[in-house]
Amino acid sequence: MEKERKTSSVNVVVSDVGAWGMNIISSVGIIMANKQLMSPSGFAFAFATTLTGFHFSVTALVGLVSNAAGYSASKHVPMWELLWFSIVANMSITGMNFSLMLNSVGFYQISKLSMIPVVCVMEWILHGKHYSKEVKMAVTVVVVGCGICTVTDMNVNAKGFLCACVAILSTSFQQISIGSLQKKYSVSSFELLSKTAPIQALSLLILGPVIDYYLTGKLLLNYKLSSGAFFFILLSCSLAVFCNVSQYLCIGRFSAVTFQVLGHMKTVCVLTLGWLLFDSQLTLKNILGVVLAVVGMVVYSSAVEVEKKANSKIIPGKESLSEEDSQLLEENGESGVNDVELGKSIG
Repeated sequence: MEKERKTSSVNVVVSDVGAWGMNIISSVGIIMANKQLMSPSGFAFAFATTLTGFHFSVTALVGLVSNAAGYSASKHVPMWELLWFSIVANMSITGMNFSLMLNSVGFYQISKLSMIPVVCVMEWILHGKHYSKEVKMAVTVVVVGCGICTVTDMNVNAKGFLCACVAILSTSFQQISIGSLQKKYSVSSFELLSKTAPIQALSLLILGPVIDYYLTGKLLLNYKLSSGAFFFILLSCSLAVFCNVSQYLCIGRFSAVTFQVLGHMKTVCVLTLGWLLFDSQLTLKNILGVVLAVVGMVVYSSAVEVEKKANSKIIPGKESLSEEDSQLLEENGESGVNDVELGKSIG
């Protein structure tokens, strides 16, 4: 019995590391590909919202092929749940694009950093979740570190502030909802993504060109597509499939707060690659911020692990569960074993 428990714990750790690795590699890769595709010095494809529609179209196609081939099962999720989730997710994407357009880069970065405390507050309100002093301290260190190495100027206006608030609230709510919907309907991460991707793809392909025209003043139909731009669009869409799947995997396995901390690890990776590949300026302030952020991430991981071990003393075998499963078990008590397939990794 003890041997089986240890084997289960090892398998969960390997799966968790794989989900984290896939998300970091695909996310950093797509940022680098989009930088080349969208920058004026690259292929000047300035249609970010439409490109996101392409991403979800390819993701929806992969899900359709997977279901048709029998590689994944399709469980019922009410259409109204899928619709409101897709609306919130699209509000997140659009809000982020408008926030970046209307605000300075510095305020845009601040708004992204504020998502961790917003997610914490929303999880406390919606799920009654509480955090230890060590976790709060680690999150603060991560936010401060990333703020030091990313925030420069700070200009904001009323419209930009409103868009930033919409983006922060919708993104935070979307990430919390991913885990909630997976648990509520016992669907895997890929199943949920396969159901929401077609709705998001259709809406973004219709609204994307209009939003992009408002943001950039450029028409998609006037863009001259070269073979190089086409290659990077395909590369971006391919990486987006892994990025989308791994996002759902990570939130299903961990929590929305942990996913936000993971997001700041990606920020550090992007900054580092920018210095290595694109000759970005490297300053003492940047180095200090990166080091501080990494220290915060290490402390956060340690604090979460301590909480898991403390909880496992109360409920034997709980150390082999994902963070979200552990939280659900705490909320429902022993009876929660019947509501969730405990010990079975999601996705």
